[in-house]
Amino acid sequence: MGKEVNTANGKVIIDELPNECPYCHRSITPDIIYGYRKPGALDVFFACPDSECKKTFIGEYDSTSSSNSYKFTYEITKGDIVEKSFNQSIIDLSPSFITIYNQAYYAEQENLLEICGVGYRKALEFLIKDYAIKNNPTDKENIEKKLLAKCIESYINDDRIKKVSKRAVWLGNDETHYVRKWEGKNLDDMKKLIDLTLHWIEMEILTEEFEREMPD
Repeated sequence: MGKEVNTANGKVIIDELPNECPYCHRSITPDIIYGYRKPGALDVFFACPDSECKKTFIGEYDSTSSSNSYKFTYEITKGDIVEKSFNQSIIDLSPSFITIYNQAYYAEQENLLEICGVGYRKALEFLIKDYAIKNNPTDKENIEKKLLAKCIESYINDDRIKKVSKRAVWLGNDETHYVRKWEGKNLDDMKKLIDLTLHWIEMEILTEEFEREMPD
């Protein structure tokens, strides 16, 4: 039997309710707060009845042949995922780094903390290798195959980039191992080291650009 939902244009009927809270993941019969009609669809504002949760969420419904009846789509909105923005110099240097980094960032926002570090580690590898290839285009094939730590040692000449990227790799490797080596460091430290690596790469690229544009 359907459930009544109040909207600004009167009551409507929905065929069923979500049966799990997207936050506490308990089996629930949610409290119905209100409905919002839009062309061909209905959003219903629910609240988790569990006393330890009480979070609100929105269920999505499609219209049916009846003007006042809506069918559950089994979709529950979770809000927008934030993407990290990067300067144009990094966009031009390594589009793959940006794609992989933001996928890891998405995982982190979804609280998938056991896997997002692996994603950040992969993003770092693409950043470093694309940077090394930019500076050593004739060695592209060798750089692609080389282990990341050896790539940094062999192809990164700027001492600041070398120091911070090497430490970012250490923490990134910890994210893939059963036993952590750097117990006092965490995902936030790894991201800070990636940010520092980005900063020094950007500074070097900008310096080179101005030297080309304004030669001695």
